[in-house]
Parts: sequence; structure tokens; C-alpha cells
Amino acid sequence: MVTAPHFIREPVHLATSVDEDDALSDGQRLVEVSDMMEKELILVGATAVEDKLQKGVPQCIDNLAQAGLKIWVLTGDKMETAINIGYACSLLRQGMKQISISFANVEESSQNSETAAKESILMQITNASQMIKIEKDPHAAFALIIDGKTLTYALKDDAKYQFLALAVVCASVICCRVSPKQKALITRLAKEGTGKTTLAIGDGANDVGMIQEADIGVGISGVEGMQAVMASDFSIAQFRFLERLLVVHGHWCYKRIAQMICYFFYKNIAFGLTLFYFEAFTGFSGQSIFNDSYLLLFNVVLTSLPVISLGVFEQDVPSDVCLEFPALYQQGPKNLFFDWYRILGWMGNGVYASIVIFTLNLGIFHVQSFRSDGQTADMNAMGTAMFTCIIWAVNVQIALTMSHFTWIQHVMIWGSIGAWYIFLALYGMLPPKLSGNIFHMLIEVLAPAPIFWLTTLLVIAATTLPYLFHISYQRSVNPLDHHIIQEIKHFKIDLEDERMWKREKSKAREKTKIGFTARVDAKIRQLRVKLQRKHSVLSVMSGTSSNDTTSNSQQT
Repeated sequence: MVTAPHFIREPVHLATSVDEDDALSDGQRLVEVSDMMEKELILVGATAVEDKLQKGVPQCIDNLAQAGLKIWVLTGDKMETAINIGYACSLLRQGMKQISISFANVEESSQNSETAAKESILMQITNASQMIKIEKDPHAAFALIIDGKTLTYALKDDAKYQFLALAVVCASVICCRVSPKQKALITRLAKEGTGKTTLAIGDGANDVGMIQEADIGVGISGVEGMQAVMASDFSIAQFRFLERLLVVHGHWCYKRIAQMICYFFYKNIAFGLTLFYFEAFTGFSGQSIFNDSYLLLFNVVLTSLPVISLGVFEQDVPSDVCLEFPALYQQGPKNLFFDWYRILGWMGNGVYASIVIFTLNLGIFHVQSFRSDGQTADMNAMGTAMFTCIIWAVNVQIALTMSHFTWIQHVMIWGSIGAWYIFLALYGMLPPKLSGNIFHMLIEVLAPAPIFWLTTLLVIAATTLPYLFHISYQRSVNPLDHHIIQEIKHFKIDLEDERMWKREKSKAREKTKIGFTARVDAKIRQLRVKLQRKHSVLSVMSGTSSNDTTSNSQQT
């Protein structure tokens, strides 16, 4: 914006205010007055709002692309500005084939012209798709550029899925001159058409529809107001923080939730089936082997804190490793930890644990001598011993599942087991009217019996054996990416062999055709091709010179 004053003389001002033509409209009068006034201006200066990329945007996009994410840009800027933004953030690069879909000289008022526009756009989409299919260069990258006027026809029902198919196979997609409604429609099309999880990020009020339409909405708090932040699921201060939000916390969150839900299956099956087995053993008499207080404390106190520690503090690898190995993020989209194989495996482990707990306790306490005078254990003693084995089994299992331990996890896991013994001792000290059948159960009945402690150790070893065998076999034969990284960090191989560590980091990146890394790779390929051509030319020239030398010697 240019600032320039103009000193108006009073007679001129009066003349212009009196000289009016009733036949002129208000708009025409305003134009004439402006032409008369905006003359002989004195330039004072110019002001402008700097609209540039935030710090770290190209690096963030590069790392997100290496993590396997598809990135589309939906902007209201004109096409030239959008293309410049694409080059600035490495979504576009030299050598990338740009597919621009547009139409010209179309009158929207005419029905025939609208039909011709649809056919023209469909033809361009079809030709572009065929061009990509017949491309023989495996390293070729395509960028789709489309404006809002063209999107009006491309998002209609008879063309939107063809447009989506073309956009999916392109390395980058830039939509310019897009209205807020079109942003929401494109987001909905990508979400429903591909079946993938979509994330929309924006910083202005015109991004609210897109943020609300996506599966995950992220708002950037900035100078354009707080509307996007208020409508989003997550709020960040700058765009570059999206990398840590997804690659680090997204990876951790998926692992935590998946392991926590699978562990819930295991824990409740291992506990619930023991009740069913005892009912079947007693002919479905309705008699419960556990005291009612045990049933109340199991999920509320004795096994709740370890699950919370798993869902809050679990980290398979540190945050810096997640950033160095962005391909670890693909464990979430590939659903490696919450597929049916994993769920059924945990359920089978729970069934096995329940069978081991019930059969060992029943076989040991039912017929074996329990006290020093030769008496066998009654139902209350056997039920308490069985419940003790369950508490130990499920808490030791979650300890084996965790990869990251702090003092908080230790307190929650081993404190839950200790809380069971404290409750049993204190509750047993109450008068018989309150404690009932578990009066002095721990102090006088179970604790003095060595078979009680030996049975607990035997059950812990037997219930954890399948998981230990499975994880040992997987780490030895078919390790996952985080297993390899854990072993490298544990044995400090990354410090001893830096070359190997760099090689592993280069492998743990998804192949991408956008970003700074793709630009560097393309430049390296171009240099290799030039060197090969130069080498081939030199070899041909040396072969020709040797042939000439041979012919000259023969003539001599």
C-alpha cells in the first residue's frame, strides 16, 4: 500500500462539490471524483504485510513425506503465487512434470458452454491419467495444479472420482483460488474416496470447514485469529511443530492405545474365565470362588494404575529416534499392532493364562496338604490364592509389554501388587462380622504355607512363558524396525559404528518424490546420467582413436 497525500484547495473542493450531474450514477460520480482528486500526489512511503513461509516448513514437509504422508495444498492464492509457494516448500522442483487442469473462455450462463467445460475438464483428466500410466521412467514425478473455477466442475458427481484417482497418483497436489466450501469438499472427497485418515491444518477462518471435515483437525494460532484453533482437535503455534505432533506423538499414541486395548482383552479374559471354569467345576451351582470385595477391587484398584502407566508413559523408542527414523510412523497406517492377528493372539494368551491359573491352583490346593497338620485348603483359601496368582500374572505381563520404564511405572505396577497384600492383611484384621470368610486369611492361613508362595512363582513362570517365547522368536527371526533400533541403542552400537547407524537411518525412510531429499536425489541421478554419458563418449572416442592407430600401422 502506497501512502501519498494530496493538498486540496478550497475553491476546487467547492467546485467539485457543486458541479454535479443528476444523470450520472453514484458509481460514475465516485470514479470521476477519484480521477479528479488523485492527481499531483506526493509520495511519502509504502507499507506491506510480509506473507512468507514460517521457519522450518520445507524441512517439516520433507520429513513428513519421508514418513509416508501425502501432502496436498489448498490455498486461496492465485496460481502463480501457489506455484511459487510449492517451489519454496519443496512440493515442486525442477524436472517435475506439472499437470495444469483449466479451461478458458467459458461462459457460465450458457448451458452448452457448461457442458463443454465439463467435457473439456474430463478430457484433460483422462489424458493426464493416461500420460502417467504410460510413463516409463520410475523416478518421474507429477504435480497436479488446478484452480477453484475448474474445481467447480471437477468436484461434481460425474467427475470427482476421476479427479481423485488422478490426484492420488500425483506426487503433489496444489489447488489454488479455492473457496472455503471447496476446501471442505476436497477434504471429504479424499477421506471418503480413499478410505484413509485425513488431517487438515490451517490458520484462518476460511480453513474452519476443512478442519471440521477432516478426521483430525489442527489449528495454527497466529495473526489471522483463533477461529481455526477453536474448531480444531489440536492447536500448535507453528507449522513445523506438526512434524513432532505426527512423527513422535502420533507414533507413541498409536502404540499406547493399541497395546492398552489388547492388554484389556488379555486381562479380563484371564480373570473372567477362571470364574467360568469354577462354575463349570461346581456344576453351575452359582457359588463364586472369589470374595465380592476381590471383584470390586480388580479393575478399580489392583490393575488400573499399570494400564494408565502403559497408556501415558510408554515409549518404544525415544523422541529423537522417531525424528531420525520417520518410517516408524508407518507402523500406524499399516496397523501392525492392532490387526486381528494381534488381537486374537492376546485373547489366546488370556485363555491360556486362565487355564494355567485355574488348573494349577485347583490341582495343588484341592488334594495336596496345605497346612502343617495335613489339612487341605478350603474354598476361601484356594480362591484367595488363585486371585493372588491372577494379580501377579496380569501385572508381570504388562511389565514385560513395556519398553520404557521410569520410577512411575515401577511404583504403579509393583505398588498394585503390594496394595493387594496390604488390603488382604488389613481387611483380614477387621472383626469377623466385617471381614467374613477372609478373617486373618493372609497372616494365619496363606503366609505361613510355603506351598502358597511356590504356587505363585510357578503360575507366574507358566503364564509368561508363551509371551517370552513369542517375543524372543520375533526379535531373532522377524524383528520389527523398533526392535532393531532398541537393540542398537541398548548395546550402543550407534556410538561405536556411526557409518552403520547412518545406513540404517537412510533405510528407514519412505521413498518420496517431494521434499528437499527428493530434490537432492533427483540432482544426484542427473549427475550420474551425465557422467555415464560422458564416460560412454570418452570410451567411443578412445575406441575410434585405437582403430585409427591400428589402420595407420597396417598401412605403414
